[in-house]
Amino acid sequence: MNVVQSDLDLTELHQRMQWYVDQDILSCCNTLIMRGTEVLDFKTFGYMDLTSCTPLTEDAIYRMYSSTKLVTSIAAMILFERGHFKLHDPIADYLPKFADPQVLRADATSIADVVPAESPMLVEQVLSHSAGLSYGFIEPDSVIDKSYVQAGIDLQQNLQSTLEEMCDKLADLPLVYQPGAYWRYSLSTDVLARLVEVWSGRRFDDFLQAEIFQPLGMVDTDFYVPPEKLDRLVTMYAPTNVLKPMKGGLVEADVPSQSRYAEPVTFFSGGGGLVSTVSDYLEFVRMLVNGGEWNGVRILQPQTVCLMRTNQLAEGVHVNFPMWAMPGTVFGLGFAVKEEPNEREPETAKDEYHWGGMAGTHSWMAPRANLTGMCMTQLMPGFWHPFSHDFKRLAYVASTQW
Repeated sequence: MNVVQSDLDLTELHQRMQWYVDQDILSCCNTLIMRGTEVLDFKTFGYMDLTSCTPLTEDAIYRMYSSTKLVTSIAAMILFERGHFKLHDPIADYLPKFADPQVLRADATSIADVVPAESPMLVEQVLSHSAGLSYGFIEPDSVIDKSYVQAGIDLQQNLQSTLEEMCDKLADLPLVYQPGAYWRYSLSTDVLARLVEVWSGRRFDDFLQAEIFQPLGMVDTDFYVPPEKLDRLVTMYAPTNVLKPMKGGLVEADVPSQSRYAEPVTFFSGGGGLVSTVSDYLEFVRMLVNGGEWNGVRILQPQTVCLMRTNQLAEGVHVNFPMWAMPGTVFGLGFAVKEEPNEREPETAKDEYHWGGMAGTHSWMAPRANLTGMCMTQLMPGFWHPFSHDFKRLAYVASTQW
């Protein structure tokens, strides 16, 4: 990887990331910092696996989980630019089974306790997680999430299904709230992947390869890891004590030889199915930072990228996770958008757009600071984890030297 020489003092950042590995909180980690599209720093820490203690390689393959959502959102907006849909279109125009949805009452005690939806689910709401869908694990004891599990709508069971079959099951269930009324993390991006198939007339994985991966040279990004690359897949770990992950201690959660990513799938999850490498995902992020174009290849127009990082939620609606606090955050078309920096961030963090994956693959772009960060590990759960907050905080501190 070509790293531009700079005078940034990143000693504290590097020491902190190494500390996470030394304390047995992470098995590995990589960090990358960009100014504009230039890489100023890239480091790897820790191991491919803790049994062999093979050092983490630059071409390591990561389970991207929800970092996939950014790619899916870009895929949809490619078709938006080509006139295949409008943001205000009801999704039932393209997926008829979602016509006339029902909505759970606020005090529902069963899946049958519903009222008619006051308005249709719109494409822009699917892109911004405000369509009324859920995920099946956000609130496991809730009526809606229990219904998802009972219907077999979960990432493990979906693997040998298809996007179309999943959407058919989802359309039979009520919404958790009126479309547009709230933000809730959900299977929206998997529905969006199915919409990409309908709009384009192509299987989702084929569309991504032809329209994004091949043009950008993302040669290791796919929905599975072929045998000749399996030794590059990082072993995923979980904390020994999930309730106290900062105490250290790790157990294997997914090893390459037994991983579901070692076999081809039929369910191409737009919400969490991709594997990728730092260098591949860097090309994707560079395209975003550079207004939709990179290395002479234009994926989107600059105004479309700008639209995607503009709040699309109704007035007064914010990102609200039961598990992770994200104050001052709204949502655009595929990205979380920071309206207000938190107390430990500079003013230039405003308008930062970002997202990450459950196993710890984070990327964020801060236009006001001309700063981009990528930080990856393989820890389940590793989203909104202290290591990623420390990385971002120290990256902002270092950027003040510019």
